[in-house]
Amino acid sequence: MVRLAVLVPALLSAAAFASAAITCSEDSPCPESAPCCSQYGQCGIGAYCLGGCDPRFSYEPGACLPAPVCKSETYTFTSTDNIASSGDYLGDPDSYDWTVSGTPLIYDDSILLTMPANSGGTVLAATRYVWYGKVSATLKTSHEQGVVTAFIALSDVKDEIDFEWVGANLTTTQTNYFWQATLDYQNGGNISSSDTYANWHTYEIDWQEDYITWAVDGVIGRTKYKNETWNATGGFYAFPQTPSRVQLSIWPGGASSNAEGTIAWAGGAIDWDSQDIQDYGYYYTMVKNVTIECYDPPSNVTRVGDTAYWFDPNGSYLADDVIITGNATTIQNILDTGLNRTATASASSTATAATDPNTGDTVYAGADSNRGSSNSDSSSASTTAGSTATATVGTSFSQGTSSKSTSGAAQLFVSGAVLLGAAAMGLVLA
Repeated sequence: MVRLAVLVPALLSAAAFASAAITCSEDSPCPESAPCCSQYGQCGIGAYCLGGCDPRFSYEPGACLPAPVCKSETYTFTSTDNIASSGDYLGDPDSYDWTVSGTPLIYDDSILLTMPANSGGTVLAATRYVWYGKVSATLKTSHEQGVVTAFIALSDVKDEIDFEWVGANLTTTQTNYFWQATLDYQNGGNISSSDTYANWHTYEIDWQEDYITWAVDGVIGRTKYKNETWNATGGFYAFPQTPSRVQLSIWPGGASSNAEGTIAWAGGAIDWDSQDIQDYGYYYTMVKNVTIECYDPPSNVTRVGDTAYWFDPNGSYLADDVIITGNATTIQNILDTGLNRTATASASSTATAATDPNTGDTVYAGADSNRGSSNSDSSSASTTAGSTATATVGTSFSQGTSSKSTSGAAQLFVSGAVLLGAAAMGLVLA
């Protein structure tokens, strides 16, 4: 195993300056100066306007770039050549297959998603979206109380399908789904398996228009039918139905900053001086491969191109409101938005400082910090389940410039805060 102890200071110093957070929600959309509402409920520019940008709470829906369409592929992890730091990625899915926030390492033909002491962990996100399809990942979860591993499909409007594992219970695989971040404690279900830390397992989500199945090693453990999710009051199906990104992550559910219910759900407080931290400098989960099989979109979809998914801004962000377009998915630089793809910086402006992502309030991806508590005072995390978009979040959405180094078999991304939204190059956003 690769040791990280000497690299943690670099991770901390890489995020020494960042923008003060402007949060976004249904009641408080982003301002024109920072128009894009990120996956974590923060306003900004650049990468904030790409994967995870929520058109509902952005200044205008068009501030978010369209989402690249699905491509069937099997991804292996023998190098980081197809992975970009989330702050460096400019939206071209043909350039990179994945983006990362945090600290991944290549080890033994797998990718380690690591979580150094007092950090928010690591998130690996696909650059292309899936709009119905079969997605699978062969992985070993992390372990120990307070440590959570996640494999999810998440849309920009917070439809979500989950696998999650709590490190204190290595024979239970948790499954869940959400519609537009609506928290419903009846949506979860468990699948039993052998030790998820010691053994490789293949986890599969089969997402059809009418149902979802969750399977472990080819055996279906749970099925949810769309017709079981009808919301008579609203007149819609509370069923995941919008284009989604595949994400894998490790995050500290047992961090002291979380709500008591979340910590209890995660198995207890995390030990930042555990044997893993002492031996390697981090907790980790290992991912061997990911396979994405795209299904055809609904037969009634509106097509005006074939490269990207977008929403009718006058709709309700349901399946019937998705459009397949030919619009560009890219920005030219980290100052751009969907409203201005040729932005320039003022060199005379002054950057503001923000809390370090690894020591301040943390927004966790791949899981909901409200888990386990119906009256949690903690912000939602993945963005995920729960009410991420409407929560008040911390200041640590890490977008960072990255540096690569090689140590033996390992390749490292140090991802700091890329000062987007008040950002790198000394910008202050009003």
